[in-house]
Amino acid sequence: MVLSDKEISSAIKNGELRILPPEFKLNPAGVDLRVDRNIQLKPKQHLLVASIERVELSHRIVGFLHLRSSLAREGLFASLALVDPGFRGQLTVSLYNSGDSAVNLAKGERFIQLSLLRLGKPAIKEYVGRYQNSSGVVASRRRKKSHMPKMESVIHGSSG
Repeated sequence: MVLSDKEISSAIKNGELRILPPEFKLNPAGVDLRVDRNIQLKPKQHLLVASIERVELSHRIVGFLHLRSSLAREGLFASLALVDPGFRGQLTVSLYNSGDSAVNLAKGERFIQLSLLRLGKPAIKEYVGRYQNSSGVVASRRRKKSHMPKMESVIHGSSG
């Protein structure tokens, strides 16, 4: 169930959710987050941007990100991910301008909405991934930890 503005306010008061600084805009079914700097996306340009806000979710809440519809109407696409229970940090968003004109965003402008859902039962495991405590724009970290076997193991046929 998506949390309403009243439920979001309650989750903040009881410590299930923190959003800092508290100047975010509360909507009937979510929270608008703001871009951390002035940006200009030229046509066919991709850029990673971060939210000003730091989000902290308890093990009872999961978040979904959505691009604000006014920006989609200007040709922006966003690659938006799930915000896992237990996540803490600023959110990095991938934006792409598919339009024929540049799209400008001013620092502090609302650009994504965070919808929040309460889990039926609290998560057993909270998020402990590579993006925990993110600050500012964080590029992909998927190649930081190698999943490839050591070359010596491949050559000698061992599994170590």
